[in-house]
Amino acid sequence: MVTVNEAGPAIGVIVVAAGRGTRMGTKESKQYLKLQDKPIVIHTLEVFERHPLISEIVLVTGEQDVDRCAVWVGEYGITKCVKVIPGGAERQHSVHRGLLHISTPWILVHDGVRPFVTESQVTSCYEAAVKHGASILAVPVKDTVKQVDGEGWVTATPDRRSLWAIQTPQAFRRSDLLMAHEQAEQEGFIGTDDSMLVERLGVPVLVVEGSYSNIKITTPEDLDYAEWIRKKKEL
Repeated sequence: MVTVNEAGPAIGVIVVAAGRGTRMGTKESKQYLKLQDKPIVIHTLEVFERHPLISEIVLVTGEQDVDRCAVWVGEYGITKCVKVIPGGAERQHSVHRGLLHISTPWILVHDGVRPFVTESQVTSCYEAAVKHGASILAVPVKDTVKQVDGEGWVTATPDRRSLWAIQTPQAFRRSDLLMAHEQAEQEGFIGTDDSMLVERLGVPVLVVEGSYSNIKITTPEDLDYAEWIRKKKEL
């Protein structure tokens, strides 16, 4: 177990909630929809608010949502949230902006619409990063995956045993992640997640097994499943 004294200062978290999203089919952005009478993003922030190793949280939102999110942060008692800031055009740009407003040497990046990550998963991800340099939560892929060309023809069937579905949080040294983002910006490179940017620096990234319940709420079906998960946790 890594403690604050062993690893130095506690860890900071960038919670990314700047996306608009279209798959939910609602006028309201998915991260602000209610889950048991509370915005989804607040459920997410509360996980890190309760975590003993977390000292700073930066919430990155859409520019038009900064004020109401700041109100919610106060209303729901998120005391570790040092900043609510507007994001950029891409998720990658939003994370970069968040990095400029956080000071801890170790950083977690987490999706605002993943409210079911557990304290133990956060701790495991952090400990793995401290020990190995960088880490990401992920789960083994359950289904057979096909590689398909632009015309819909199957070109390959990768070995499922080597495939993992990547989740968040992802944990990095702040210096590595900042360097990775600056390099990507200079080269005009847009990655699909932060670990992809760090991998381009040659930093190895360790996979830490997460949970299938650590879902990213992006569709109406996800919201229904989230309600079921929340009720199950209360039993």
